[in-house]
Amino acid sequence: MRLFFSALLATLLLTGCASTPRLPPPPRDQLENFALEARFALRVNAPGAASENSGGRLSWLQKNGRGRLLLSNPLGFALAEIESEPGRATLRAANGDIFESDNPDRLIEEMTGQRLPIQRLPDWLLGRAGSQSKISHDLSGRPQQLEEAGWKVDYHYDSDAADALPARLTISRGNDIELRLRLEEWSAVP
Repeated sequence: MRLFFSALLATLLLTGCASTPRLPPPPRDQLENFALEARFALRVNAPGAASENSGGRLSWLQKNGRGRLLLSNPLGFALAEIESEPGRATLRAANGDIFESDNPDRLIEEMTGQRLPIQRLPDWLLGRAGSQSKISHDLSGRPQQLEEAGWKVDYHYDSDAADALPARLTISRGNDIELRLRLEEWSAVP
């Protein structure tokens, strides 16, 4: 059960899934609606508890401010599906249980006990800083590290192109949470 909630935490850290036609992604600064396929590894160090690790695959669709995420275990069996939009978040567990909230961050907190910045993640994936963020860029002008509200996002690229999308991200909050993403496929969604 703890592994399920660790996987759920990873799911909720993200927010989106893909069944819409896909196109090659445009340059990063023009990408609004996207789909991606990724592998994840999550480590959570809750106060007074042993460190928990989990991993698996995710499919994410982000379109017009709405997200849909399918989280699977390493063997491809679905664990949970999350849909979010402004003012509403729904989680469907593999056993059929449905959980709802008016706020994705609050849904995560209710499920895991952790208040997480779910609503900021689509922007973080693309290296878009908020008004309270600090961001640094590499020599090609790409996001290298973003810091916001105690969270840190490190970006790594497989290509030297100035408009390349990140291939790996590490999202962490101190020593409490670390989410590593290997972004295997990006595509634009019409």
